[in-house]
Amino acid sequence: MRDIGSGVSHRGRTGASVRSPAGVVPILEGVPPRSPYDDLVHPRTRKQPNPSVEAERDLVVEDPSSGFVGAVVRCEKDVVHLEDRNGRVRAYPLGPGFWVDGRPVVLVRPRPQAPATPSRSASGSTYVAGARARVAREGRIYVEGKHDAELVEKVWGHDLRIEGVVVEPLHGVDDLPGIVREFRPSSGRRLGVLVDHLVTGSKETRIAESVMSGRAAGGHALVVGHPFIDIWQAVKPSVVGIRAWPTVPRGESWKDGVCRRLGWEDDTGYVWAQRILARVRTWTDLEPALIGRVEELIDFVTTDR
Repeated sequence: MRDIGSGVSHRGRTGASVRSPAGVVPILEGVPPRSPYDDLVHPRTRKQPNPSVEAERDLVVEDPSSGFVGAVVRCEKDVVHLEDRNGRVRAYPLGPGFWVDGRPVVLVRPRPQAPATPSRSASGSTYVAGARARVAREGRIYVEGKHDAELVEKVWGHDLRIEGVVVEPLHGVDDLPGIVREFRPSSGRRLGVLVDHLVTGSKETRIAESVMSGRAAGGHALVVGHPFIDIWQAVKPSVVGIRAWPTVPRGESWKDGVCRRLGWEDDTGYVWAQRILARVRTWTDLEPALIGRVEELIDFVTTDR
């Protein structure tokens, strides 16, 4: 039985109270008495908050208010963009009001992911995390042109820094004999050279054979090459979105001819940087005829004998 007392009203309070197992509980005007047993509610009967789900790319989300269903294509600040199967894109503010897998959720921004340390370098070799570049060796690798040097750096750069090998551009195979004489290769100072279009009967082949057999090389210089007219051809056609590299007649600038036949920009520097080099990710994007030659040169200049 409850014992209800009375008291003096003060600022809306009646002064009445209820005696209960929890003690004396005051009664407020206009507010229904709260039972001390109200807190003794089974957890299953309490309303649980909707779970938060990160708006990661490709997550399928439904907006129940409009019936729009789409996959997350991007998330910018406090806005998520959804694309349905018909290609229509809608933007919504992040927060509550979405369904995922038939359940209400609160969409939140994805947490930034720490970049994963690769186990393999772009060349396919074991990636050495946190390794500092080795002091440069005296040995060098020369390649025929700026584009060749950039491609070698992109794919084999990690290996070259670990081994301390510097790659320099050879501005024309005609300069090769002079470079070898000036470099003066030796057992601890080996010279490797990569030449374009090294095929039987070509000018490049004749110069390479002359250098290799000359006294200046002394057995410590190695000249190898690939069969391609230009280093562009060493990138697999599928990587740049074409079926094959066009055939350009002799006497016409090969790079300019390729750009014209493919409808590319007439700026070969831009084409190389944006259409070709930018799409190369690993050694698998290159032709085997180039890969083997570069690996051979790296092994040669890093072996002191």
